Amino acid sequence: MNHRNIRRLVTLLLGASFLACLCACGGHGQLEKAVRSALVRGDTTQAVYDSLCSIVTDNPGKYSDLVTPEGKLDHKKMSEYIADLGSHLRPPIYWDTRRYGGVENLSLTIYFERSGSMVPYDQRGGGGQLKKAVNDLINHFPAGSKVDINIVNDGIYPYQHTVDEFLKDRDIYQSTAGIGDASYTDFQLIFNKILEAQRPGNVSVLVSDMIYSPEDTHGVSLDKIFNEENSLATRVFARYKGKSVVVQQFMGDYSGKYYPYNGVPFNYSGKRPFYLVIIADSEVMDQLAQDKRYSGVLDAPGIRNSYRFNQVTSEVPCRVLPEWKDNAGRFRVKHGDDIVLTKCQGDRQTGKLCFSMAADLSGLMANDALLTNADNYDVQSIDGYTLVINPVDKSMFTANNKEYLEGMTHVLTLTGDFKSPRDEVRISLRNNLPDWVRQSSSDNDTQADGSFATTTLGLEQLLGGMFDAMKGGSSYFDVTINLQR
Repeated sequence: MNHRNIRRLVTLLLGASFLACLCACGGHGQLEKAVRSALVRGDTTQAVYDSLCSIVTDNPGKYSDLVTPEGKLDHKKMSEYIADLGSHLRPPIYWDTRRYGGVENLSLTIYFERSGSMVPYDQRGGGGQLKKAVNDLINHFPAGSKVDINIVNDGIYPYQHTVDEFLKDRDIYQSTAGIGDASYTDFQLIFNKILEAQRPGNVSVLVSDMIYSPEDTHGVSLDKIFNEENSLATRVFARYKGKSVVVQQFMGDYSGKYYPYNGVPFNYSGKRPFYLVIIADSEVMDQLAQDKRYSGVLDAPGIRNSYRFNQVTSEVPCRVLPEWKDNAGRFRVKHGDDIVLTKCQGDRQTGKLCFSMAADLSGLMANDALLTNADNYDVQSIDGYTLVINPVDKSMFTANNKEYLEGMTHVLTLTGDFKSPRDEVRISLRNNLPDWVRQSSSDNDTQADGSFATTTLGLEQLLGGMFDAMKGGSSYFDVTINLQR
């Protein structure tokens, strides 16, 4: 073969490779053009996202990699596709489309505990915080959502009235008097029945004071009861894989008789904690966190503390802020999938290198008390970097950093003595049972003194058992930053 033919063959092969790459990389044509246009314009609204989805659903054969086997749009793959296109723009542009959901309405099932120690939470003279929390939960589901209500104690009993009647009922414990045996609560039966009854798209919520009070405890030591409830919680929740649980703590007015585990019942008027235990498939819990139609379910204003069980290590979007008030020394941000800072130099006077990153921690379902406490993080590096975390607020926005802060919730600032020619700073937020659980737990409820107003008997043992059964990753997230001279 002569040189001319060889050159012709090479040209043909390169042309074929280019066409193959064009088909593989840009085969989405109209969709890719529309996504790029939206990103460049900064028009990242629900309406624009819906129009992009319509391009896919109007031609599912062409976009088969973005639809489910049933022919419906796969919003997760759509989100990944948009994120990938945005990451290859210069500068990269980020658009979190997860919040738009796109899944059919979820159903809600309420399990409302009616035990002796719950009745004083809803007296006519009180503030009605318990009833409001449940009413708000129902109202945070879109109109038309399927809602079922049950009364629970020794068993589970269907509520005999309509949802509207429940919402308007000013004396819910009086209107449900006589349902079941209010002298004890069978948590093992209740949790098993809840988990067994769940269907795809269902959110189940137990409304309870979370005091473990099984039948026939005469003469049984409190230590034995604590061990029993811990083992029970572990055993029940370990059986059901793929579930996620969020426990929310509220405070409510309590006026009436309190029944201690070992002791004489006494009258008490004051504040007491109560809880909403939200149970769903993990992907449904993710939807509750991301879909704006359900805003308020997981972040209601009355929540005092909350924790999500079975939370695996998450991908957290991060952007280094090239210009920031706390930055010290010099660095350049290298574009790419990893976070790499090159040309690093310590400050001339102090030798410190300080840089900040904007991060979106909203998907972690953790409150700011946990997220902003540096003691909850592990920071590993050669040069001993330390971490400070602050929530993002509008006062931080300037023309220079708006594109980096948009859609982000926190700023993570790292400071260290830049000495090594190369360093790797690794940040991880530990996934431990939060401190508020231990602080809200008591081992003696015989008197209304001390921390009685803010604690629940045996809470740490009950939630600790759930934690042991459902613990996901050892950290909420891990981020690594490579530093180079």
